[in-house]
Amino acid sequence: MASTSYDIITVGGGLGGAALAKVMAEQGARVLVLESETKFRDRVRGEVIVSWGVAELKELGIYDVIKSADGREVEWSEQTQGGGATARRHHPSTTAPMTPRLNFYHPDMQESVIQAAASAGAEVRRGARAHDLRMGGTLPTVVAEVDGRQQEFTSRLVVGADGRASRTRSWGGFEVSQNPDQTYIAGILLDNTSAPDDTSHNFRVFDRCLTGLLSPQGNGRVRAYLCYPATSEERLSGEADLQRFIEWSIMAGAPTEYCADVKSAGPLASFNSASHWVQHPYHNNVALIGDAASATDPMWGQGLSMAVRDVRVLRDHLLSHDDWHEAGHAYATEHDRYYTVSRTVESWLEQVMVQTGPEAEARRAKAFPLWREDPSRRLDTGQSGPEHAIDETVRRRFFGEE
Repeated sequence: MASTSYDIITVGGGLGGAALAKVMAEQGARVLVLESETKFRDRVRGEVIVSWGVAELKELGIYDVIKSADGREVEWSEQTQGGGATARRHHPSTTAPMTPRLNFYHPDMQESVIQAAASAGAEVRRGARAHDLRMGGTLPTVVAEVDGRQQEFTSRLVVGADGRASRTRSWGGFEVSQNPDQTYIAGILLDNTSAPDDTSHNFRVFDRCLTGLLSPQGNGRVRAYLCYPATSEERLSGEADLQRFIEWSIMAGAPTEYCADVKSAGPLASFNSASHWVQHPYHNNVALIGDAASATDPMWGQGLSMAVRDVRVLRDHLLSHDDWHEAGHAYATEHDRYYTVSRTVESWLEQVMVQTGPEAEARRAKAFPLWREDPSRRLDTGQSGPEHAIDETVRRRFFGEE
């Protein structure tokens, strides 16, 4: 008879849930992965792990797993702001971890990691839908529909790895904080572009509050994103909005020749990109990781790297504590620290790089010349990681107030 008692149950088998299952199963833990999708599909999710996240992948031992699934190392990025000169950057020589970015097709990445979890000894149930989390007993119980019937599974630790709309978070009674709505982000997979395959691109125009992002996947395929004001109340979606997506991307600064003959290779969809988070994402034998614990604005490309960091930190504490309550609280405390750094710096960047109007223009006029003189003022959190202070001195240097 199949076991219904585990050391760890992950609700969700995406990058976070499957990676945790793999690394803990390798350490002898009995792990169950409940994944609702039988086949992963393009849902316009992130497909970039930035340099500091690549270092985390290597620490976890899953970098080669993802790279073997057509993962693409991208060493260069280019940024164009307000129609000015393009700044080109080589990530392996200019970031703290000295690593490139890693780009991939999200469904292929998910499949590779969940298969690696199964190969490591985790029990993986596909097409399994969790319906409830019961917290009243000695151990939490997950109620799920598996193979067409309702089953109950108990676990020493339940890990919510089920994304921005996490039901595990709701069942666990976690309180969610959220920033005000500022922007929408629309994304689509495009074929037949002439953008270079070795370079990620970021285009931004301040007066229209538009940001365009191009992440190459090789052979003329890119994942393209467009960030635009939530006040527009327009949600780009479907083939009918493809031309408008392209036009707005060109308005953001994307070269016309990159977009001349593009064809859609996946759905066009847009989402509210406001950050949300749980303070201290552990209690009562339930931990949250990835977007279930905290979601930054996708504009800054930190989400997948943050999920990998969560897995690595949670793993380290589980392995170093006999008492998993202590491990869970230690993970949550550390998570709060690095997520707060990342979210704070993103809020500062938004005030300088995204917002429009006279006050934003004044901030740019003050900060940009000082950033050019001393790039350390700008902070390299997004590429090198949230490993620095965010005290008043750091804030004043960022905004050019001293």
